[in-house]
Amino acid sequence: MMLLLLPDAVHHLTGIEPGNWIDRMVDVGDVLPADWVAMCASVAAAPDDDRRVRLIEDFLDPRWQAARPKRVLALHRYTDWADGLALHAATSRTGRSLRQVERRIRLWAGQPLRELRGFGRAERAFFEAMESEDGQRPPWSGLATDAGYSDQSHLCRVSRRITGCTPA
Repeated sequence: MMLLLLPDAVHHLTGIEPGNWIDRMVDVGDVLPADWVAMCASVAAAPDDDRRVRLIEDFLDPRWQAARPKRVLALHRYTDWADGLALHAATSRTGRSLRQVERRIRLWAGQPLRELRGFGRAERAFFEAMESEDGQRPPWSGLATDAGYSDQSHLCRVSRRITGCTPA
């Protein structure tokens, strides 16, 4: 079981700076607060996936309601989130050079903007594939081109790098 949270949500929920933990393998107890470690242990001990999902939802919902940003964001997809993060980085401090903006994005998100936009492109391809006819294989070459990839094999390589699986 894997739980994916956007970097800004991790920061709001835990106070942790995700950029400090990129490309590092550490014990969860060395990073997360004690209540998060207890949640991880209860999820690992749960008998089935339905119970695991319920434990995670019950844990996160009240914390997110208390910690979420007060302003309403119109960002619904990863690309929108990355673009919003870039805009915020460009307008938030005195150093507004491209390099300073890139440093802020990497500090806040733990990834460079180019990588974040790549995730958004992969997400777009995923949603377009999900919208194809039930039981039908999506037209991978057209889908890859529409999502911004150079060709179908480029989509496959990136998908495998991000998820460990091919798009199919």
